[in-house]
Amino acid sequence: MNEPDQPERSKGLLASVRAVGMSAERVPGGQRWGFGAFLLVEAVFVLSAVFISAIARTSGTVLTSSVDLVLIGSVVPTVLAALVAVVITVVRGNGPLVDLRLDWNREDVKTGLKLGLLGLVLTIVAAMIWSRAVGSENATSAIGELVDGAAFPVSAAVIMFLYVCFVGPVCEEIIYRGLLWGAIERQNWSRWAAFVLTTLIFAASHLEPLRTSLLIVIGIPIGIARLITRRLAASVVAHVVNNFLPALTMLLVSLGVMPA
Repeated sequence: MNEPDQPERSKGLLASVRAVGMSAERVPGGQRWGFGAFLLVEAVFVLSAVFISAIARTSGTVLTSSVDLVLIGSVVPTVLAALVAVVITVVRGNGPLVDLRLDWNREDVKTGLKLGLLGLVLTIVAAMIWSRAVGSENATSAIGELVDGAAFPVSAAVIMFLYVCFVGPVCEEIIYRGLLWGAIERQNWSRWAAFVLTTLIFAASHLEPLRTSLLIVIGIPIGIARLITRRLAASVVAHVVNNFLPALTMLLVSLGVMPA
């Protein structure tokens, strides 16, 4: 790992953010993919979700009435899209470790934990404000609605917890702050431009217009982790920490331990 790609360890988070330059990051030699790769990955995500919904309708099954379909419809599109992103870096670049900045060190984990905890507090406050603004009856995520509509056995509830807390964040970071960020770098745009664009597109791509403003708030500390470390591990850790409480709440509600 090259020293210039590492944040100065003596600086705090605010100092690290202020120290971020306006220049673009150096694109690795051999990277032959850009925005087209990201659009392909997004198409895979959308089309696989549509395909699963179409199969469910053809078989006469309502997506929220079957636990298996809830899991498949939630997990498969995101995982499949992330796998396609990784394959693109192998076929058209230097592989995921280099192109997606998947190398890491302990400082990245520490930074991710700090920003994840900060983001968790920010998310709770923002969610309370947002819930009051839109009404408690509308303050539900797409996955939350799926869980509310299905009687989850223990195994399915655990799988959904692992997806929301771990698998989903890893896959989303590969797609947005990995592949999309790399595509923006390839245009020689600044790191701040990459941060802003990936945060906005991350929020909009969830296809939940009512929650877009809240998702932007959620995405800010996660994006900052990527911005100041210049690697993906910190944003993955921040994303996992941010999703932990919502995932745990969803698990407890689906198991009947907590009221909905």
